[in-house]
Amino acid sequence: MAWKKIYELLKKDILLEWRQQYAFYGIILYVGTTVFAVYMMNGTPGAKVWNALFWITQLFISVTAVAKSFLQEPVQRFRYYYTIVHPNHYLMAKMLYSILLMFLMSLVSLIVFNLLLGTPFTQVGLFILISFTGSCNLALVFTFLSAIAARTNQNASLMAILGFPIIIPFLMMLSNLSLTVLSPVYQPGWWMIILLLVLLDFLIVILGLILFPYLWKE
Repeated sequence: MAWKKIYELLKKDILLEWRQQYAFYGIILYVGTTVFAVYMMNGTPGAKVWNALFWITQLFISVTAVAKSFLQEPVQRFRYYYTIVHPNHYLMAKMLYSILLMFLMSLVSLIVFNLLLGTPFTQVGLFILISFTGSCNLALVFTFLSAIAARTNQNASLMAILGFPIIIPFLMMLSNLSLTVLSPVYQPGWWMIILLLVLLDFLIVILGLILFPYLWKE
């Protein structure tokens, strides 16, 4: 029953996003414009610059796309959800939706970066795995922070204040992990960083499941 409720809530968010396609296409336009501007100003960058640009773009995509998951919900709708669903089911549905959205945005970013800025890495499959892992990190962090901000008088600035100090270590680990793929020499130990990122994802989910019911009651 729990997974069925989570699936119904996830389906609801996907249908709402499908009906409001301007937001989705706006994010794609943002990615394309950013990459095209970099290409016009700098041409094809080196591997380190390419890597930094990719993760900075992913960061702002997550702020634009994922962070609105709770902030766009009016207070009246929260009260309605409070009467029909468990708070943890609602949070899990939002997190799964954010992960799916960031996976799609990461794929779009990789395609646009490849078309305009080239491909500096040789291990394509491994870099896609890293990008999807990073997308999951960004999605979970900003979904949880969006839930906190939404329950504090819709204060989006609180999400930015809390989010960037938390997300900077994630970005540093993801950037260093990506550089091991961009390097022509095999770098051992990269899988331990991926394992650490996955463990941090589980920690964020557990923390959200513990704290969100208290926020839900406010």
